[in-house]
Amino acid sequence: RSKGLKVAIFEARDIGGTCVNRGCVPSKALLAAAGRIREMKDAHHLKQLGIEIDGEVGYERQGVADHAIGLATKVKNNMTNSLTALGIDVIQTRGSIDGVQKIKGENGKVYTAKDIILAPGSEPFVPRGIEIDHKTVFTSDDALKLESVPEWVAIIGSGYIGLEFSDVYTALGANVTFIEAMPNIMPGFDAEISRLAQRLLINPRPIDYHTNVFATKVTPGIPGKKPVTIELTDANTKQVINTLEVDACMVATGRVPFTKNLGLEAMGVELNRGFVPVDPHMRVLKKDGSKDVIPHLYCIGDANGKMMLAHAASAQGISAVENIMGKKHVLNHEHVPAACFTHPEIAMVGLNETQAKERAAKEGFELGKSVGHFRANSKALAEGEGNGIAKLLFNKKTRQILGAHIIGIHASDLIQECANAMATGTTIDQFATLVRSHPTLAEVVDEAAKAAVGMAAH
Repeated sequence: RSKGLKVAIFEARDIGGTCVNRGCVPSKALLAAAGRIREMKDAHHLKQLGIEIDGEVGYERQGVADHAIGLATKVKNNMTNSLTALGIDVIQTRGSIDGVQKIKGENGKVYTAKDIILAPGSEPFVPRGIEIDHKTVFTSDDALKLESVPEWVAIIGSGYIGLEFSDVYTALGANVTFIEAMPNIMPGFDAEISRLAQRLLINPRPIDYHTNVFATKVTPGIPGKKPVTIELTDANTKQVINTLEVDACMVATGRVPFTKNLGLEAMGVELNRGFVPVDPHMRVLKKDGSKDVIPHLYCIGDANGKMMLAHAASAQGISAVENIMGKKHVLNHEHVPAACFTHPEIAMVGLNETQAKERAAKEGFELGKSVGHFRANSKALAEGEGNGIAKLLFNKKTRQILGAHIIGIHASDLIQECANAMATGTTIDQFATLVRSHPTLAEVVDEAAKAAVGMAAH
């Protein structure tokens, strides 16, 4: 709208989509409440600060749930009001492509537009053999409602979603069992960060795990009467090796694009596992790797599979609009940060260490690595939060920063400085000489940067 274009949004469900209604926003509300509860129950930590609490720290489950629901509703309403104020038409129906520059709504009407941006998003992936009853076996969509806090919860998958909910459930008094198909828990994170995360987020908490196994059959239970049964199959031998009985099971095995019945196949588009193929300008292609562009059609967000994060979708949307306006724009996804909002948080941008080593070997350069420690940071120590590190990876020849990984208090905020530096082409030498306020957590990143160029103070 800011470019002077007339804009309409087709929305079949809720303004704000998954992020606002069933993802980022309500989950952060649950994590905020869980974090307060965890901190107030940590008598040792509080004693270090000279604080004592008489009596037991408790919570009201419905009150916590209402906080998450209320926040999602507030953000959705604010977003709806903003769209109205901007003069954007919201058409409450599901749309599908009905030819070049045409959209057919489920309301029976056909609309025309100069350019169309697809942003249908994604939905939770439920593997075969898992029966969802939305009460004892459920996805994150149901978990966010916090209709109960089971005594023992199995979480299938130990990625971002699974880790965040383990943080919530254990803070609220539940026991958690992770079921992970990969050989190691938290396989999507940098290996060094994953090891440290296991020490901080898994080992001290009522959490156990099974790795290298599939949950091949999950049968719902009856709350308080009959347990959920989970059949575990060895990932290598494909033999059933164990059966778990738990109070509830959350399925956190990732998300799949919500692209069925969009009319793309009729346009000659060949989907890849449901993902819409796009070029670097977000233009829809007939198939991955081809140069056959569908005129006036773009796709952003989870549906194109480039990077399944809300802020990546937003950045892709901006890129698509720039390209529609004739200003060629390409988003570098290696400069898009990500975060896991556990306590402490995990955040990253760019290549992990394994990927950086592979690139160094392929392109023939020496990889640099430097680390800053929260235990050497005055602000972190003042908070009693000395656990964690910030790690920087860089090309020793070109001095380009290739990746940054942080685990520690407010890691999700600290990573932004690293992402901005990478996006603007700031070298590790320039990054090291930037001035950060003292005493702040930003000095953890500062220590890592200075260590990279031989200026370390610790």
